[in-house]
Amino acid sequence: MKKLDTKKRCKWPGDDPIYIKYHDKEWGVPIYNDRLLFEFLILEGAQAGLSWITILKRRDNYRKAFDNFDAKKMARYSDAKYKKLLANEGIIRNRLKIQAAITNAQAFLAVQKEFGSFSKYIWQFVGGEPIKNKWREHGHMPASTAISDKMSKDLKKRGFKFVGSTICYAFMQAVGMVNDHIDSCYRYKEIK
Repeated sequence: MKKLDTKKRCKWPGDDPIYIKYHDKEWGVPIYNDRLLFEFLILEGAQAGLSWITILKRRDNYRKAFDNFDAKKMARYSDAKYKKLLANEGIIRNRLKIQAAITNAQAFLAVQKEFGSFSKYIWQFVGGEPIKNKWREHGHMPASTAISDKMSKDLKKRGFKFVGSTICYAFMQAVGMVNDHIDSCYRYKEIK
């Protein structure tokens, strides 16, 4: 007999097993690894105008299609590779989003060169430490903040695409720059 899951968690995963696993294991956990940060930045951009579950269900396809988000390889993608990506049914086949991923790889490498790591650059926006919010429900959470506005503006200045303030805030939530689990969620204290 299957044991019932009685954990109190944020409501947004609903009863979708993929969403629950993502919520319970990944969302809000601080990430400092450059490759993973780059992956999330690209996936959050791909998500623009869509639901996160749409991207999450295709994440393995994205990893295969984009050489496991190896920025050095992606920055050198040829027109032939771009056309192959446009034909790949396992990812979102949006011309602008695919081109943005390639452009972002080039900008990412420039940031790494300037700052020593992308992690060092991106975490400076929160002073190197996660912001610990205390929300009672997700409806109280903003879609963007002054920090995500600043991040978005700086990323755009450096040549990044699909990095509006709302995308940046979702990125911050995903990579643990902010702990936006509601305060009654079991993960809030675990991450805190």
